[in-house]
Amino acid sequence: MVVFPSTIVPIYVGRDISIKAVELSSEYDRKIFIVTQKDNELDEITPKDLYDIGTVGEIIQTVRLPDGSYRVVVEARYRAKIVECIYSHTFSSFIARIEKVEEIKDDSLELEALSRIVLAQFDEYIRLNHDLPEEASISLEEIRDEPDRLVDIIASNLPLKSSVKQELLSLSSSKERLLRLTLVLEKELKILRIEEEIQSKVQREVEEIQKEYYLRAKLKAIQEELGEREDLSDISYYKDKIRNLKLSKDIEEKLLDEAERLNKVPPFSPESGVIKTYLDWIISLPWNIYTEDKLDLKNVRDILDKNHYGLQEVKERIIEFLAVKKYGGAKKSPILCFVGPPGVGKTSLAQSISTALGRNFVRVSLGGIRDEAEIRGHRRTYVGALPGRIIQGMRQAKSSNPVFLLDEIDKLGIDFRGDPASALLEVLDPEQNKNFSDHYLEIPYNLSQVFFITTANTTQNIPPALLDRMEILTLSGYTEQEKLNIAMYFLIPRLTAEHNISRKRISIPEDVILKIIKEYTREAGVRNLERELAKIFRKAVVFYLEGKKGIFKVTEENLAELIGPPRFLGGFIEKKPEVGLANGLAWTEVGGEVLPIEVIHMNGKGNLILTGQLGEVMRESAQTAFSFVKSRSRELGINYNFSEIDVHIHIPMGAIPKDGPSAGITMASALASSLSGMPLRQDVAMTGEITVRGRIIPVGGIKEKLLAAYSAGIREVIIPKENENDLSKIPEEIKNHLIIRSVSHMDEVFPIVFYKEEILERVS
Repeated sequence: MVVFPSTIVPIYVGRDISIKAVELSSEYDRKIFIVTQKDNELDEITPKDLYDIGTVGEIIQTVRLPDGSYRVVVEARYRAKIVECIYSHTFSSFIARIEKVEEIKDDSLELEALSRIVLAQFDEYIRLNHDLPEEASISLEEIRDEPDRLVDIIASNLPLKSSVKQELLSLSSSKERLLRLTLVLEKELKILRIEEEIQSKVQREVEEIQKEYYLRAKLKAIQEELGEREDLSDISYYKDKIRNLKLSKDIEEKLLDEAERLNKVPPFSPESGVIKTYLDWIISLPWNIYTEDKLDLKNVRDILDKNHYGLQEVKERIIEFLAVKKYGGAKKSPILCFVGPPGVGKTSLAQSISTALGRNFVRVSLGGIRDEAEIRGHRRTYVGALPGRIIQGMRQAKSSNPVFLLDEIDKLGIDFRGDPASALLEVLDPEQNKNFSDHYLEIPYNLSQVFFITTANTTQNIPPALLDRMEILTLSGYTEQEKLNIAMYFLIPRLTAEHNISRKRISIPEDVILKIIKEYTREAGVRNLERELAKIFRKAVVFYLEGKKGIFKVTEENLAELIGPPRFLGGFIEKKPEVGLANGLAWTEVGGEVLPIEVIHMNGKGNLILTGQLGEVMRESAQTAFSFVKSRSRELGINYNFSEIDVHIHIPMGAIPKDGPSAGITMASALASSLSGMPLRQDVAMTGEITVRGRIIPVGGIKEKLLAAYSAGIREVIIPKENENDLSKIPEEIKNHLIIRSVSHMDEVFPIVFYKEEILERVS
């Protein structure tokens, strides 16, 4: 602490070295030099840790405390400066040689002016700070002509940091000390004025609340005394709104009773707020409010065709629903699930359906939801309870028959807070959702006329019970030609409008768009294609804002300059036949992929080594393929003793987890090639599950896999014979460019995949 002259202060002394100083002073003349250390956190200090300027005082009272420390009352006399300070081992204390700091008085008129300013500031400080008595200001008038003493007394009464007090103590001249004190006082006054303003504002608000509470309580007491129970305005408001909702009698009575409860609770109690929030939610929901469907089939078809290319299966399903509704049927809305990779238009298609039907649209994202209460709401007993996302969406829709999109239904989670997928069962069940019960509302809400549409990248993560309640419509990836058409007729017109550029002022030929599709994007949808095209449009905007004239032309030559170098240049497909390398076809949530499978063998102990982050199903498929190849070793010309070699199967891109049975045919081909030494054609890709006896059984994702093969430049594709029906959904463009062979046994595969004709004879 910093002690100023002309003050009497109590000091608590607990450090051994300071206790010794107090005891030595008490034995001699009771004089003591008080100086502040620079860092208060230090326990062990040296002379360099002390300030130079301190205060000489006289101990007037010493009290020994039970813990061995002292409470010392010191009368501070004058400022002094350390000339020399050492630690005395004899006295176990610091011994200092000091000299008194003499007062340096400046021009008397200027000092008088500064003293008056300081006294005026301190007067206001006392008025604003009720901790100091008003008499303090009067006593200071007596020392107006003693500026240093004035500074010392005022500074000792201010709540300042030690560094600021030390600065005031250390300044040499009276003028400097007074000037510094005026600045300190001005800052403290600003703080006190702000505090006073805040306190006044709080006090006014409290008084208003108390006044209103008192008047309402008085009014209620008068009404009870007169035997009258007139509804207050807010209660009448809620009751009128509830009656206008045209609800069933029992629900209406329950809600009216809830409104009546407002008359029995204090107006500003937490319970009153809970009741009002609940009633506000009830009256804001669209009860029995329906928009009229547009049943003009031709107009609906035109709107869907205008906004989306292809997707005929989905469009026909919407037309069928409207046709049945127009014919007098379809009392319940369908529940559709759009399944497909990202960027194929699932969400935007749902928006187009709402536009075509003339219904309101609302979207709720389910990705990452793990709490059942997010769907059903929290019960009103919880603080801050609200309805679930379904009811919140209905309030946002403002009608009882919107198109309601539940996005990413396959991304629902599950943990200790419940299973949100189970909560959706009631929402998506046509037999139950007419009486959907939200935990917050506690009354049934009719969802039977809502047109629910859900989206997912895959059905594998959707619980079977939930999947059974939805009609699955698959939106497969687009071919290059389809992407080109979408870019020309949908994306570019939209981007010209967004960037306010006339279509005539920008030239993007079809060959450039195809180059972007092949070399800059690798996706099932068109999301990245739109991003790349948007880059070009932004360059065009800059081109015209810089004052350049003419048409902004995009060519294959300047494309890299506009959007960067190509990112996909042929991939990892080998050109010449290879031993132990076969091309498989995989399905992922973002579309199809060509999946190379590598096999090598070496001396060992009969182990089958699998790497590449393979799942359990794929590992079993590898075991099955290996067993089949070993059973055909004589026909394949394999002369190894399998107990003396190790076989290693690796699937590249080891950081990506892989699973599924459809690589069985590919692993069998790669194993047969590695062990027999016969090279495999690299322009062939294949998919199919294999049994231990060599049968090829069907797999899923045929369209996506064929699209991936086509994009990778594969010439020939092998699929299971039982998947031939899937070819009806494959665009003619793909079927015309690929040789598609259907097989039912591995014996049919080997003659296709092996390269040397002289070897084919022994395996066919």
